[in-house]
Amino acid sequence: MRFSAIRHIAAVLLVLFSAPAMAAEIIDVAGRTLEIDLPAKRVIVGEARQIHVIAPLKGDKTFDQIVGWRDDLIKKDPDSYAAYAEAFPQITDLPRFGYLPQGEFSLEAAIALSPDVITLNLEAEKSAKESGFEEQAAAAGIKIVYLDFRLDPVRNTEASIELLGRLFDAEDRAEEFIAYRRAEIARVADRLAKIKDLKRPNVFVERAPGISGENNCCRTFGPVNFGAMAEEAGGHNIASDVLATTFGDLNPEQLVVSDPEHVIVTGSNWKAESDINQFVPVGRNADMSLARDRLAKLMTRTPFPALKAVKNGQVHAVWHQFYGAPYEFYPIQQFAKWFHPELFADLDPDRTFKEFHEKFLPVTFKPGYFVSLERGSN
Repeated sequence: MRFSAIRHIAAVLLVLFSAPAMAAEIIDVAGRTLEIDLPAKRVIVGEARQIHVIAPLKGDKTFDQIVGWRDDLIKKDPDSYAAYAEAFPQITDLPRFGYLPQGEFSLEAAIALSPDVITLNLEAEKSAKESGFEEQAAAAGIKIVYLDFRLDPVRNTEASIELLGRLFDAEDRAEEFIAYRRAEIARVADRLAKIKDLKRPNVFVERAPGISGENNCCRTFGPVNFGAMAEEAGGHNIASDVLATTFGDLNPEQLVVSDPEHVIVTGSNWKAESDINQFVPVGRNADMSLARDRLAKLMTRTPFPALKAVKNGQVHAVWHQFYGAPYEFYPIQQFAKWFHPELFADLDPDRTFKEFHEKFLPVTFKPGYFVSLERGSN
């Protein structure tokens, strides 16, 4: 038997024979009241990218209570998967599940793992109800807990962190994590609040260009998620003037009329699922030369060459996975430096995120989460 497998079995036994769980009432972000034994002993993580939240809570015990997870970390965030697989070799043996709204999540396989809880993202709720997944899981004695770091993060992020803190017996750690996030966001917000008549540059944030040939231009974010981050950093998200939804499209003519002063595209390492491989591969330990070349090529599409931002070299890329992980303090700080370089000259976002890794995460920090076309940028 492999040492990693022995280590995982030992961790599971430790959880099973630890202090008994106590029945408690929780309210998930879907507003559902559940009676559940806490802490949970066996959890299936319905979106593996939730590991970005569980890890700050559990540290070197991150996977002790996890008996299965969705396959999205491997497909959509392989650089993070590699980091966690290096720190926790046993995760390569964890059972994997597909995406529930696409009918790829096998409840039968999940039941075989005897989980107490399955955590799902809020956007899966409609499919879970309509497909009978919720009802069948309840019949098997499995609690479904909905979390949200993506659709309405301002409302649901802290509640979701607190829910995971209760599920994983890490409530104090959850409060520390929340306090850290608030303090780092406040470093930007407090300084901006002191500026009278703050000039907010117009910003266009393009969602995942280059991942699919079906999306040429101009998928973007409304007044939440990356749109909200741009606003919190002292910019004006131009899509918020048009969209009220999390995601949506501007037509090229709208983009030309708005003529933003900054363009930010989201990117990640999507080579496992992209059909054209023209995305900007930013992320942990990214190849900055390749990322910059890809970003420059994306700016040759219509209508980007006509935009003020492109002419002035104010074109940037940000790691797409920040849109579903509550690490938004890091992009907010970086955006603030792009939008107001003199005001935030002393702010070092990489140092902030390195410190966060040292305080909270069981993996080491490696840069690569941003790239810019402006001269002298990393």
